[in-house]
Amino acid sequence: MLRLTLAQMRRSIGRLTAAGIAIAIGTAFVAATLVAGGVIERTSYDAVSASFADADLVVVPDADVLTEPALEQLRGLPGVVAADGQTGQWLELASGTRSTYREVTPRASHPRLESQDVVEGRLPEASGEVSLPSEVAERLRVGTGDELTLRREVWTPGADVEDGGTWSTQDEDVVVVGLTEDSAGAFADTGGSVVAFPDDVLAWTATAGGEVTYATGLVAVDDGVDVGTVRATVADALPQGVVVRTVDEQAEIRTRELTGDEDVFTAIVLGFAGVALLVAGLVITNTFQVLVAQRTRLLALLRCVGADRSQLRRSVLTEATILGVGGSLVGIVSGVALAQVLLTVLGGLNPEVPLPSVVVMTPAVVLAPLVVGTLVTVLAALSPARAATRVAPLAALRPADAPAVTSRAGRPRLVVASVLLVAGVGLLLVAALGLSRISPVLALGVGLLGGALSFVGVLVGAVFWVPGVVGRVGALLGRTGPAARLASANAVRNPRRTAATSTALLIGVTLVAMMSTGAASARTTLGEQLEAEFPVDVALGRESSDAQEQVVTDALVETVAAVEGVETVLPLRTPVLRLADGDAADTSTTTGAYVGSRDELTRLLRAPEQVEGLADDTIVVGERTATDLGLDDGQLVEVSAVDEATGEPVGDGSASLTVVVSTLKYGTVVTPATLEATGADVPVDEVWVRLADDADVAGTVADLQDAVAESPVWVSGAALERAMFQRVIDTLLAVVVGLLAAAVVIALIGVANTLSLSVIERRRESATLRAIGLSRRQLRGTLAVEGMVIAGVGALLGSVLGLLYGWAGSATVLSVVGEVRLEVPWRDLALVLVVAVGAGLLASVLPGRAAARTSPVQALAVD
Repeated sequence: MLRLTLAQMRRSIGRLTAAGIAIAIGTAFVAATLVAGGVIERTSYDAVSASFADADLVVVPDADVLTEPALEQLRGLPGVVAADGQTGQWLELASGTRSTYREVTPRASHPRLESQDVVEGRLPEASGEVSLPSEVAERLRVGTGDELTLRREVWTPGADVEDGGTWSTQDEDVVVVGLTEDSAGAFADTGGSVVAFPDDVLAWTATAGGEVTYATGLVAVDDGVDVGTVRATVADALPQGVVVRTVDEQAEIRTRELTGDEDVFTAIVLGFAGVALLVAGLVITNTFQVLVAQRTRLLALLRCVGADRSQLRRSVLTEATILGVGGSLVGIVSGVALAQVLLTVLGGLNPEVPLPSVVVMTPAVVLAPLVVGTLVTVLAALSPARAATRVAPLAALRPADAPAVTSRAGRPRLVVASVLLVAGVGLLLVAALGLSRISPVLALGVGLLGGALSFVGVLVGAVFWVPGVVGRVGALLGRTGPAARLASANAVRNPRRTAATSTALLIGVTLVAMMSTGAASARTTLGEQLEAEFPVDVALGRESSDAQEQVVTDALVETVAAVEGVETVLPLRTPVLRLADGDAADTSTTTGAYVGSRDELTRLLRAPEQVEGLADDTIVVGERTATDLGLDDGQLVEVSAVDEATGEPVGDGSASLTVVVSTLKYGTVVTPATLEATGADVPVDEVWVRLADDADVAGTVADLQDAVAESPVWVSGAALERAMFQRVIDTLLAVVVGLLAAAVVIALIGVANTLSLSVIERRRESATLRAIGLSRRQLRGTLAVEGMVIAGVGALLGSVLGLLYGWAGSATVLSVVGEVRLEVPWRDLALVLVVAVGAGLLASVLPGRAAARTSPVQALAVD
């Protein structure tokens, strides 16, 4: 039987290749995902271990017990070459008008504990010296021997407890003595660390927060000394509760902590691979149904010459096992090759990230896809294998009629499908219509359960309603001619097979449509929330409030307005106002304000309704600011301008204004007439910018930063946040659609298999039609319409289901953010339908040619 099985596989190599491609795509996902997870884990491990330099031991205290005296004690232990604590501060470095925030760490006491390499100059050897990462030096436009300013915030306690204390900014000039490179990636997440003299770092840390303590300590052991012995000595010298680990042990622990989210990522991608394998299983089932139908006469003859049912079953399952192993091996090779290509490309695009040059093969990368792919193939072949043994030898000598759905078997299925669908829809409605306001986590769990139950109900009951939809659509097309009428009738002759084929496509399309709908709704909903939260695209202002000179000048405003992509520019004054309750003059509070006219702000703000009530006799107060200040809508307040530092009046007048609480989140807004009434002379110190709707946000903001690089102003705004948010959604959507597209491709292979089986079962019918005058073109057209109807209905139903699931998911997840805007991604849905119908047409080409090639006489002579 094995030789016969192999011979049959050689004869059916074309059809088996299609099924093999289906299983290979699914296993390629599994292999590539496992490889990617390994790369992420390895990269994280290397980055963590690189931060330990060439140390042998890592000291992890459970409290603030690792101090400088404790390190001095460790340095005196036998076998210890060096011991350092890991600490650092984020400080501002400035050179002229250029500045950056960077982590500053002390120079290691021994070269083995220094994690960065010197590429020019040297490391600090005295107070006031620093070494910079090369890219930081390039950004600040400094080199070895140049001076720069190190700026830090210092807390000065007050004279008594009630006084508290104050924060002040202190500047310190330092000299650049060297440039460094983080070749091992120890500071890959921060872009390198500034190295300073140890005494300086200790002094800066002490002034910022008291006694210096270290989160971890590094210990280098002398060559030839047993690390385990020194480990025990170090542990005995430190207080109880301090853990001493080897570098490998600590790196593994930190890697597991860092890659927890990556495990989630791996699980999500494996979920998409599972979808592809599920669809592949449906395709493989159809493929073996075709093969069994093709070999009906052969199987009957085998039964006649003595082969029993178990042998035939084993023959089909052996063929499935060989196919599963072969397809899985192809998928493993393809997945690993894809991962290697991506690794090479990413390594070239991001040379600063220390990615491995080649993928690391592990037993899991090979065995998991191989076992899963083979198991799915064998399980998918069980039903065709059982069908091959059901027909008696003599009855099997004639091709069997297409099986029909019996009501006896259908009633339990219908009940199960109905229960699952009703329960799932109910849970979805509960999650989407208010549960998220009580508990977002619970709502998400209930929504996922409801979606899963309802979708399983749809799939279980597909055999009842999918053929009906296919028949109605075919009936509409049947009015166009006899070929379409024949296609409509043939598409529903075997409801189970039609439902299985259309369902395979429905699964992939549903997920694609769901993700597209969810992404579109999330983009619109969160975009509106961002516009309400941050209505200004870009804002510019002077860096230091202590600066006496006028920074935001007319020339600067003209420079900003000239940048390509800028649509509207509004210079603003930001006085500090005192608001006194008109009914209680002794009750007052101070707040910052923006000065602008209603027309100007309406043109500039992304949410112009926030200044709808602004007038010369009103003050617009953000809802959260109103809550903080205890102001009510319609309240009368007396407004005057004061000095921000001293609180003393800076004008000789005041204005009585009515409070208008708006949807503006924070801050207050008054008109120029109000500021004039206070008599305060406040210079322009901010510029608000609105970008054109079609502007390249990232490029325009970068151009704005370059345009004002020589001026001491900051540049910020919500445009970058919105653009980043949209890029994240678009990127995730592209990845998800790309992953799910594999399931759609596999499903279309199933359409071709279904049509091939139809050709086999209808050979005599096709011959009869040819004999009475149906042309080859019309016969091919019949199969083309049938393929397009099956694929089109699957895509249409999947799009509708995906739209509904996408809306339900958006309402569940986004309702905690604000009012949810449900969107319909018409372009994406239309594209899916066009591709599906076109692919259904393409899938009918080979079966149509096979049907048209057979002459009427030959087909009628089957018996």
